[in-house]
Amino acid sequence: MMFDLPDDDVLYDALLARDAAWEGRAWVGVTSTGVFCRLTCPARKPKRDNCSFFDTIGGAIEAGYRACKRCHPMAPAAEGEPVVRALLEALEADPARRWAEADVAAMGLDLSTVRRAFKRHFGMTFLEMARLARLRAGGAELVGGASVIQAQMVAGYESGSAFRAAFGAWMGLPPGAFLKDAVLRADWIETPMGVMVAVASHAALHLLEFPERKALPAELAALRRDAKGSLGFGRFGPTEQIEREMADFMGGVSAQFATPLLPLGTPFTQEVWRALREIPAGQTRSYSAVARAMGRPDATRAVARANGANPIAIVIPCHRVLGADGSLTGYGGGLWRKQELIELERGFADKEKT
Repeated sequence: MMFDLPDDDVLYDALLARDAAWEGRAWVGVTSTGVFCRLTCPARKPKRDNCSFFDTIGGAIEAGYRACKRCHPMAPAAEGEPVVRALLEALEADPARRWAEADVAAMGLDLSTVRRAFKRHFGMTFLEMARLARLRAGGAELVGGASVIQAQMVAGYESGSAFRAAFGAWMGLPPGAFLKDAVLRADWIETPMGVMVAVASHAALHLLEFPERKALPAELAALRRDAKGSLGFGRFGPTEQIEREMADFMGGVSAQFATPLLPLGTPFTQEVWRALREIPAGQTRSYSAVARAMGRPDATRAVARANGANPIAIVIPCHRVLGADGSLTGYGGGLWRKQELIELERGFADKEKT
């Protein structure tokens, strides 16, 4: 079932505390101003009698409230912070730029504030994110058949060894180790939530991850070992199929995925991943609820570990699992994406009700 909100007194206390655990799960409508906000909104807190709480943005809009211009409740949480929004826009405009702290300071931004904001929302600093953007640009050149030196130049690295080392740390192996005509092929697909790395064979999708996920190098290394070293750049039919299905999903058209999957995992983790796919879009579960549904009520911690080891994001919906208290808990693609995915899927659930 959907996560049920607690009583309004609990939510009002969370509003006063600006409790970030409620991001993407609850919003407050303020009758005295006619606006609705995140519970973390920095604006002056309203009186208790002027507050109405909602579990969806749609509910607040239907009740006649308009979006707050300070906390931007209709945007992902990260975009509600001006320093984050300004830097993300700058990065999108010029992804190949070699950013330094001096560049950030030149925009009139406080470096410590920027560092904390990006760490909180993305689990990495802005400079780390900018470096990944350059590596992705170089990787895209490799997919297109460019030489390593061409990819290095596009990625903005003056040193070939530095580019190979950085690329190897990110993807788990240096660019020259990717083979032509390989059994498994890696490529990037674009989505509204950011680029994703897809690895497929001619028969199935083996991996789908956001590049920021810290487990990505280890996952790619495991796939390469399983394929006896036959990992290269390019795409097969399953990559084309998941790209189309992901566009439909992100566009609110369909939450159904028919791409054949073949993730690496133990029999237990495979069982957990099958259980995750049985959670309907627009609903959430706790780790303990997943364990009970599997007939393994004592395996909550093992279920949590398997959930965190999922190598196929979104299609195997580990984002639909919350903490025992309903908190968002960790997500390899970033909590802001987990929040946005849950909100997106609530739209699918609302369609089914009508």
